[in-house]
Amino acid sequence: MTPPHQSDPGTQAGLPACVRHPDRLTGLSCTRCGRPACPECLVEASVGFQCVDCVNAGRQVRLQPTTVAGARLESKPVLVPALIAINVVVFVITALVAKDPINNDSSTLFHELSEYPPLVADGEWWRVLTSGFLHFGPIHLAVNMVALWFLRDMELLLGRGRFAIVYLLSLLGGSAAPYVFGELRVEGAGASGAIYGLLGGLIVAVLRLKQDKHALMNVFGVLAVNLAISVTVPGVSLLAHLGGLAVGAAVTFGMVYAPPQQRRTWQVSTVVLVTAALIGLYAIRTAQILDWLYPV
Repeated sequence: MTPPHQSDPGTQAGLPACVRHPDRLTGLSCTRCGRPACPECLVEASVGFQCVDCVNAGRQVRLQPTTVAGARLESKPVLVPALIAINVVVFVITALVAKDPINNDSSTLFHELSEYPPLVADGEWWRVLTSGFLHFGPIHLAVNMVALWFLRDMELLLGRGRFAIVYLLSLLGGSAAPYVFGELRVEGAGASGAIYGLLGGLIVAVLRLKQDKHALMNVFGVLAVNLAISVTVPGVSLLAHLGGLAVGAAVTFGMVYAPPQQRRTWQVSTVVLVTAALIGLYAIRTAQILDWLYPV
């Protein structure tokens, strides 16, 4: 099927000119954008004819595949290497201040940034965030950074913005759990909450992508080993790990299971609800701690 031909332009006074060929008058137009176009500039579409500009624009859109979370496909992660670098730099600074790379937690800077519930409740709220970039010694740092690197595909699946949100909320979830349910006078630090959040998100993503049972069992196996370490190794906070795991899984669920037509609404709503829940937990526990610290 071909578009109808117009007669000699000289006989069609008053007709608009083709947007691509101003010297050609035409009575035809694009069914998509409505602009006048001559037969040479029209291409048959599923409904009517579209101008070549609209056809090219449509092709460009279709040539940009996205993940189940709505992220553009990227070839390599950017945020994961940056997060690893930040954690390493913070460790080096605390080690230099302490003058001891093994016992870097003896530095005053470390204690000013770590999570300590009485001080958090007393107004030093930044500790719930900064504690996620501190580590007790080089082994603690190395274990967490290796785990973070192996979870780098989560950044490619979610996209940088969504990945940053999942990481941040998981970190806060990992700080919230021991703050709300743990012992009051215990100092906490480490990126484990955020990393377990990514691990929880990976489980949700594997289920969403309907991977084979072997892949799913591998992920659950890694989770089981890590939880066993959390229970058996002294000084490891199981609460922080579970808090990060729950938050990361919940936020990722909203990211990857959102219907494509309502993706933004679902994802924003998930982030708002999880954030509100964390704020509520912090607020309730803070009031309890303040009542204990400053009884009437």
